[in-house]
This record gives sequence, structure tokens and C-alpha cells, in this order.
Amino acid sequence: MDKYSFLEIAAFTGIFLVLLLALFLLTVKTKHKLANWLLAFFLFTNAVDACKFLMRDFPVNFINLEAFRWSINYLVPASFYLYVLSVCFSKFRLKPKHLWHTIPFIAFNLYMAYGIYFEDRTSKVSFINALSESPVMQFFHILFEVLFQVYFIASFLVIRKSKTVYLENYTNPNISILNALYKITILYYVLHFLVLIRWLVTFIFGLGEIRQWIVTLDGFAFFFCTCWYLFVALNKPEFFRGVNSQLKPIVELIPKQKPSSAIDDEKNKQILALKEFMIEKEPYLDSSLTIQDLAEQLKMPAKDLSALINLYMNKHFFDFINEYRIEKAKEILKDSSQKDVTILEILYQVGFNSKSSFSTSFKKYTGTTPTDFRKNSK
Repeated sequence: MDKYSFLEIAAFTGIFLVLLLALFLLTVKTKHKLANWLLAFFLFTNAVDACKFLMRDFPVNFINLEAFRWSINYLVPASFYLYVLSVCFSKFRLKPKHLWHTIPFIAFNLYMAYGIYFEDRTSKVSFINALSESPVMQFFHILFEVLFQVYFIASFLVIRKSKTVYLENYTNPNISILNALYKITILYYVLHFLVLIRWLVTFIFGLGEIRQWIVTLDGFAFFFCTCWYLFVALNKPEFFRGVNSQLKPIVELIPKQKPSSAIDDEKNKQILALKEFMIEKEPYLDSSLTIQDLAEQLKMPAKDLSALINLYMNKHFFDFINEYRIEKAKEILKDSSQKDVTILEILYQVGFNSKSSFSTSFKKYTGTTPTDFRKNSK
């Protein structure tokens, strides 16, 4: 088996598996269908683009299909950005305004229609031979790179905002999927630099063996990163539900007031009253508690409560509530009369709904695990 047949087999295997993952996402039963469909489309566009790895020569008998395959690239970054929006915001829906994202794809196909789609073979070949010198084609190359950078930077910003809003408004949001989404965005962004390296190698060395191995590395890296992300997402489907897209970070809604003795006294009284309420009423035992729920119990506007906790106490609502839960868990773990109560029972009792989130939070606040804390408390 020569090196080219190995590379072709590797490319075929990767494309087949990515398409299989896309098919799975399209058919699996879930309430998050839109997110799955958008991710499936993103994977499909990458698989279509990867078909070039199977070609030893230019497909002169399928020039129109090859030109259309080129155009698919202009949907790749936009489809990933829309997928990020669908994961981060529970109320995200595709709307007519999102068709604006297809403009580069349409523009490129209009250019292909001018030079390829409706021409005879001789004219098509002549047009393709002149593409490397074409200012329009150079513009489209630059446009793709600009689009990739813009969409992926926008994806980073959306994830960061979503995480901030989540921590400010919810308790017990296990943000494993958000963190995984952030990591996969970084990985895809890094993998894009392999594409840039491939272009550079092609420019310097031509279509040689070095380029072929970079292509293979790029393809397999994309496949393994995608498998890792899907493994995380599908094994923890209950962990992420998306935030309300109407929610904004508290600093955008209520800028912190300048310090003064009157403001400090008022806020200190509110903070003291809040702490007393938390100890007396123990609202944190509700695993689904949100800042809106707590605000209703305190009979104060949710914005004011959010500002009090996030700005004046300098804590996320998530951390504020979990501190009380951990303290309650510590009391139970220290209580010798409850030594038969399991860790799992305790975490549900104090308001957590995930063993992993409980263990992570407990170690964050105490520096040890619940099991070790119980042993050392004897």
C-alpha cells in the first residue's frame, strides 16, 4: 500500500465517520433538535469539503460539483456560530434575518455561475486555469479568512456572555457543556491554522508529500476533537439548558454606584438581611432555585438582588448559593448521628443535583473531598 492510498483510506474513513455522526445528530430523539441539526450541518459541510482529500486529479467530468463544493466553505463558520447561539440561548430560533449569513455563499456561487456553471468544458477549464491570477478569487480567499475570524471570535464572546449570565442568575447550572463548547471552539480555531499552514506549504512546495501529511493530520484532528465534544455533550445532556436570551450581564444593566457612606450603609443592611434570610429560611435547599425565585421570596426586584450579590458582594449568584449548600453539607458530614447518610443523599439534601458538581464545589470551598472531610471530622 503506497502512501497516497493510505492517505485516501484515512480520509475516506474520517469522512464516513463524520457523516455518521451527523446522521446520528439528525435522527436522535432530543428536545434540543435545532442545536443538533446545526451541528450536523456544520459536520456535513466539513465532510463535503474533505472530499478533496480523496481526489488525485481535478474532477474534469464534475467541474460544476467541484465548484459548488468550494462554495460550501462559506457556510462553515456561520453554521458553527449559529450552533453556538442555539446551545447558549434556550429561546434561539432560526429566523429570516439569519439568511444574511448565506450572502458570501450566494455571492461565490454567482461568481461560479459567471465562469463555470453555465459554460462549456473548454471555457470552464480556461476559467479555472486563470483563477489563481484572478483578483476576484483572491478577494474570496481573503473573505473566507475574515469570515472565519469574525464568526469564531463572535462565538467566543457569546459563550463568555452566556456563562456570565448563567452564573449570575442560576444555581446548580452544571456548565460542563459550556466549558466543552468553549474548548471545542478553541480547538477548531487552532485547527484552522493547520489549513493556513497547508496553504503556505502548497505555495512554497506545491502539491507534495508534506502537504498530504498536513491534510491527513488536519482531518484526523478535526474528527477526534468532534468525537470528544459529542462524547461530553451526549453523556451529560441534562447539564445544560441554555440561558434566556433576554438576560444580560448585570454590569450592563446596573452600573455599580460610586462608593459613599449612605450607599455603603444601605447596602450593608441589605446584605445583612439577605444573609439572615438565607440562614433562617434556607432557600438554597431548592435545587432549581434561580435569582428570580429568591427575589420573589425576599420581595425585592430581581435586578436589585442581582446587583447586590454580583456587584456589592462581588460574587456570582451561583457561588453565593453554593457556599450555603457546602456549609450545610459540612454540618451533616460532621454530625455523627448522620454517619449512615450517604454522600449522594447529602448532595441532594443540600440542593445539588449532580455528584460531579457537588464534589467540584466542595473541594473548591474546603480543599478536600466530602469523603475525606467526613473521615477527618471524626
